[in-house]
Parts: sequence; structure tokens; C-alpha cells
Amino acid sequence: MLIEFSVKNFLSFKEKVTLSLEKVIGNENEENTFTFNNEELLKTAVIYGANASGKSNLIKAFTTAILMVRNSSVIPLGGKWDILKPFLFSEDTNNSPSEFEFIFIANKIKYRYFFSADEDKIYKESLDAYYSQKPTNIFTRKNTTEYNFINSDRKTLESIASKNTENKLFLTSATTWNYEKTKDAFLWFLNSIDTYGSFDSMLDKDLINYSNNDEDLKKFTLKLLKETDIFIKDLRVSYEERDVENSSFIINNQKQGPLKTKSVKIALDHEITDSQIEKKIYTLDFEDESSGTKILFALAPILKRAFEKTKIIIVDELEKSLHPALVKYIIKLFNNEKLNTKNSQLIFTTHAISLLSLDLFRRDQIWFTEKDVLTGNSELYPLDSFSVRKEENIEKGYINGRYGAIPFIKDIDSWLEEK
Repeated sequence: MLIEFSVKNFLSFKEKVTLSLEKVIGNENEENTFTFNNEELLKTAVIYGANASGKSNLIKAFTTAILMVRNSSVIPLGGKWDILKPFLFSEDTNNSPSEFEFIFIANKIKYRYFFSADEDKIYKESLDAYYSQKPTNIFTRKNTTEYNFINSDRKTLESIASKNTENKLFLTSATTWNYEKTKDAFLWFLNSIDTYGSFDSMLDKDLINYSNNDEDLKKFTLKLLKETDIFIKDLRVSYEERDVENSSFIINNQKQGPLKTKSVKIALDHEITDSQIEKKIYTLDFEDESSGTKILFALAPILKRAFEKTKIIIVDELEKSLHPALVKYIIKLFNNEKLNTKNSQLIFTTHAISLLSLDLFRRDQIWFTEKDVLTGNSELYPLDSFSVRKEENIEKGYINGRYGAIPFIKDIDSWLEEK
């Protein structure tokens, strides 16, 4: 479960910004909240803003930090973190490290994890575990190679640190060397939080599950399609992976390969009533389906996992190729305590202003990004930073610019008048 995420000096975020999923005082839409380990948290959060205001950059910040934790064990000595991009419109930041901080709950323990890094090395890093109300510092790293450790495990952690390189995160290295007190925090990054730029393509593991006739997955997908007014009677997936002939290659004087190629076939059965009021089955190839059907088909396994295990799903522009009513339905799935029994969380960006309603969201669930046109710096702030009444029409207020985070577009006549 995510409590809070902060980022500084990354892409358009020069100064530190924080996205919080903590419940703020207020009793509206209580079904959108849950309590775990005395933490009152939100199930969903939505981020609005003009184009190029920083919405996608916030998702990229999540993605970058998560990938660094996941892949730190495989980056070679001297390898660069090319995915790290600092704020470039200032001499103070373009050669300074980016900073990331997560506060989260993993295996019933609250953690705070922080690191700062540039493409060459990790500069600072720390992990605190809340075994009680007071945090216990597991490790702190500064100046890349200077460490402080929890006293009870100092010798073990010093041994691991001696093997760590300047470009590897110690959280990952310690877990790789079987240190128990970093394990749950690392596994949270590995298994519990995922970001998505689109659902145009499917994960191989989901295609394999479909092709292996996972009946629970098929049932869930067909129900999702039906509930969203897409009537598919049945589906079939064929997934085959083969070696490419004569495709071996040499790396570091060692033979590698062969390369793999995959063949995927997806067919969906539509039940159609003809003019004689007879029901017939017509099969369409996946490529002939609508964009919305394809996205829901790809999204179904992700939703199913979220409702079976606690997950944080982070999506950039959830409304891509989906009607706002479908997006609203997905939001309601996460907010439904009978379906979302594991308290999974959904964070997404959108331009769909029809979703801006205090009937759907609490005031602390709505966030905005806005970029200063003079400095290029993006800000992130919540709706509840304004004095907003519970009965207020926030869609109208947003369109009228009350909360900022909208583009100010000149009239066409001004274009024609310019020479």
C-alpha cells in the first residue's frame, strides 16, 4: 500500500513535490478510503493538468525509481542509469542528483525508502522500518560509500556493503545477499507496484495464462467485457514461442542464443441475433476488434491481480480509447469494498473532465499539475488546498480556471493579427 511518493530534480520537477494517498479530514465518500495499521488511506487518486504540465513526468518518476530498484542487481560496474533525467533548465540542478522517496506498507510493516542518484552513481540512500510508532533505521548511505547500519546487524551489512558498487542501490544488493530486513521492502517494489503508459500490448505472462485456458481469468475477462456493454461469448488465445534457426550470437567470447520468436493468435466469439431472431456465433480476430475492446482485454488480467493481491496500479491517461463511462466504472471497481477486498490502489492521469465530480471522488483524491511557463518548473497540488465546498461543481470550477492546471489558449484572431 502506498502512503506517499515524492520526487525532486527529475524532468520538469525542479523542486520537491509529493503525491499523498493519506486521507484528509472529511467524511464524504467513505467507501473511497480504507484503514490499515492505523493508516487512513485512499483507494484512488486522479491527476489533471494541461498538456506538458508534468502529469506524464510524474508517472515517469514512479517508473524510473521502481525500475532502478528492480534492476540494480544487474547493472554492470560502470554502467549508467540512462533513465535518470534531471531538471535541465537550471545550472543548480542539471548536474545534481535526482531524489525519490516512497512511504509504503509491505507485509504489514510501514517503510520509508529514499535515494538520490544521477546516471553514474547513488549518492544517498536510506531505509526506515516502523516496527513500532518510532522508526528503526535499517541503513543510511551518504557520499555514495559511507554507510551507517542497524547495530544488531552491523557486521552482516558491512560485509554486503564491501561488495556493493557505487551505481547499485543497497536495498537491492542487501536483499540479493539474503538480508531479511530489506526483503519485504524490496519485494514491494518488485511485485506490488506497477506503472503503465498504455494497454496497447499485453504482457507475455498474461497471454500465456489465457492460452493455458485459465478459466478464472477467462471468466473475469468475459464478465468485465459484458459489464461494460461489450458482449463477447467466448475467447481463445494461442501463444507459441519458438527458437529462431541459426540465430546464435557471441557476447564476451561466449555463445548466446538462440533468439526467440513468438506467435500469438486471439479470437473472440460474438453472439449475434439475426433478422430471424436466431442467435449465431461470429468469430473475429483480435486485430479486427475495437480499440476499447483490446484495451479492456489487456486490462482484465491486471485488474484481476489487483483484486486478488494488494497492488498499486499507476496509469498515464487511463482514458485512452476508453469512453469516460468505462473509466468511471473502473474507478468504482477499485472503490468497491466487496470487490477490492485487498485494498489495491489506482493512481492515474486524465484529461476527462467529466470525471471531475465530488460524487465520484473526495477532495483529497484530486490532484493537479501546473508548469510555470517562465521557469519550466512543474508543481503538484491537491484540490483540497483550495476552499472547496462539498456541493461545489468542481468540473465547472476547473474549466473556469479556478484551480489552475488548464491551458490558456489565445483566440484565433490573435494568431491572424500576428505578423
